[in-house]
Formats: sequence, structure tokens, C-alpha cells
Amino acid sequence: MVSDYGPVAIFFVIVIGFAAVSLGLSRLLAPRNPSRVKGETYESGIEPTGEAQRRFDIRYYTIAMLFVLFDIEAIFLYPWAVTYDVLGWYGFVEMMLFIVLLLAAYAYAWRKGALDLG
Repeated sequence: MVSDYGPVAIFFVIVIGFAAVSLGLSRLLAPRNPSRVKGETYESGIEPTGEAQRRFDIRYYTIAMLFVLFDIEAIFLYPWAVTYDVLGWYGFVEMMLFIVLLLAAYAYAWRKGALDLG
């Protein structure tokens, strides 16, 4: 039973060794006294303007979360489409129920104003 963990132990040693060698080489090759210019922000050669810590409106995050939510739910349509012929009517009814629930959630978000940008 211990021999089953041999490859895992070897992989663990290789990973730790790679991390140690990478950190050691970066420590050896890194510049010792970086200049002030190298510490400044770089934005495609343009002088930075404004604050780096800018507050975003909550609507930005709400729309982003809704996009991710509906995008992930849309991913479930692909396996269904691939196995549609195997699932038959049961699979069709279940997917229509899923789509109706998805549209209801979309209508609810729209009615509550979650998709308004203004």
C-alpha cells in the first residue's frame, strides 16, 4: 500500500524542488538596487492620471455577476443538446422547464432594474 504513494511522493519532491530552485534563481538574478523610474506605474507609455484606487458603482458588479450566472447556466445547454436523442421527451420537458426558470430569473432581474446602466 505504501508503494502506491511512491509516484505521488516523487511528484511532491519535484514540485517542491522546482519551487525552491525558481525562488533561489530569482533571488540571485534580481536587481539589487532598482531605480525610482522602475518603481513607477507604466500604462502603455502614457503618464498615469487619476487615482489608482477608484470606486466602481455597485451596478457594475451586479451586471458582472448576472452575466457569469447566466453564462454558466447556458453551459448546461451543450450537454443536453449532445444527448438530446437519448433523453427523449423527458429530457425535452426538463430542459424547457430549465429555460423557463432561466427566463423568469432574467425577467425578475430586468424588472428590479439590475440591468439598467443609468
